[in-house]
Parts: sequence; structure tokens; C-alpha cells
Amino acid sequence: MSMASLGVSGIFMVGCCVAAQIARLVSRRLVTREGIVPILVNEAIAAAELCACCFELIIVADNFGVAAYAVCLFVLTVWWGKVWGDASACPYTHMEDVLEGRTSFKEMALRTWAELMGGCCVYRIVQVFWWLEFAETHKGRAFESCSADLQVSPYLGAVIEGVATLLCRLASKTLSDKEPKFASYIDSFIGTSLVVAAFNFSGGYFNPVLATALKWGCRGHTNFEHIIVYWIGACVGAVLSVPIYKLPIVRRFLLGEDKPKQD
Repeated sequence: MSMASLGVSGIFMVGCCVAAQIARLVSRRLVTREGIVPILVNEAIAAAELCACCFELIIVADNFGVAAYAVCLFVLTVWWGKVWGDASACPYTHMEDVLEGRTSFKEMALRTWAELMGGCCVYRIVQVFWWLEFAETHKGRAFESCSADLQVSPYLGAVIEGVATLLCRLASKTLSDKEPKFASYIDSFIGTSLVVAAFNFSGGYFNPVLATALKWGCRGHTNFEHIIVYWIGACVGAVLSVPIYKLPIVRRFLLGEDKPKQD
């Protein structure tokens, strides 16, 4: 495939990021800063931005390989880490907050709903862009039936998504506490590396909303198997990161905390 096609994909992803920034600025002017509404709007925008870019990343991976996909994903995650603010576009971070007592079950449910709405609805915009066929890599993709990325059994896929999500969350928590220089770049590199490692097995989504927006109803797995792999697997991994991160042996390994002295 020509580099022009890769350039079109790059322009589209940059355009999505710019559009999301404009949407954030507009929402700050139009939506009151009090209450849950601005939080939900911010989550919906972040999820739409994430999913729109990742739809195009599928095109990049299919035509230019995993290396090009990884580079684009790394750059995007660094950018998102700088502009999303309190939004995560990922439901299990709110589940962690519920366990830690930082938010309520109601807010967790509402944020998840907003993320699903933003992530799933944005496909129509992506579909129109593909239909225009500005690049040869978009030919026939707008109305093409999708295929699942799951290349292993659903239960093994759930384990892969769960363990990788657990490792991602432990890394993020460690970097948040230690605050090293270039923490956001390190976090993005770890996340991208794990995605690439799982790419040919489960697809390496590590985000239920992203997986649902991109692969719900695709041939290759049932909806129930999708839930097992991308919702239960990832969410269990994230939830387990909360108690595991508090274990003294884990904190000594990750943070270098001294072992408590015996009296």
C-alpha cells in the first residue's frame, strides 16, 4: 500500500483529536460545571475520540503491519493522557474508584453508559469517511462485515485480557505514585507493548467499551463470548489490581518500600 494511504489515515486520526478538543471547548462553554453532566459529556467525547481513532488503527494494522499500528497507538495514548483530564473512556477505572471509595456505584454506571454511547455512536462518522474512499485502503470497508480478533478460546482470551489489564493497571498505579520523569511516555509504552503482545491472540483491547464499539456482533465469537473475554476478563483484571497493589510484597517490588521492622 502507498504511503499516501497511511497519510490519509494519519490525517483522519489527527482530525478526530482536533474535533474532540473543539467539542471539549464547546462543552465547557455550554454545559454547567456543576454536577454529573459535564463529567458524562467529557467521558462521551473521550470514548468517541478513542474509538474513532482505533477504527482507523484497524486499517493501519491490516495494511501496514503491527509496527505502524504500535507507533500510531503510542503517539495517541501520550496525547490522550495529556488532554483527557479526569476522563478515562474505560469503565473499569470507575470500578476501581468504587472499591477505593472515591465514587458511587451510580456514577460508575452513568460514566460507563456515557462511554458506550460515545464509543458506539461515533462509528457512523467513521463509516461515512470510509465510504468516501479517500484512500485505497478504505475501499469496500464502509459496509464490510467485521471479523472478531479473538484467535484463541474465549476462556484463554479472557485470561489474556485480564492478566494484561492487571499488569497495565499495576504499572499505571506505580507510575502515579513514583512520578518519574516522562511517566506518561513510560505508561504509554508499557500499554502499547502489552497491546502488541496480545494482538494476535485476543486483539489486545484491555478496554470493554473499545472492544464493544469495534467488535460487538462481529463474526468469530458470540455476544456471550465477547462479554466473557472483553468485559469480564478485563474488569476482573482491573479490580484485582486494587488489592494486589496494596500487598506489601508487591509494593516492595514496585515502589521499593522498606520492609516493616519487627519490634
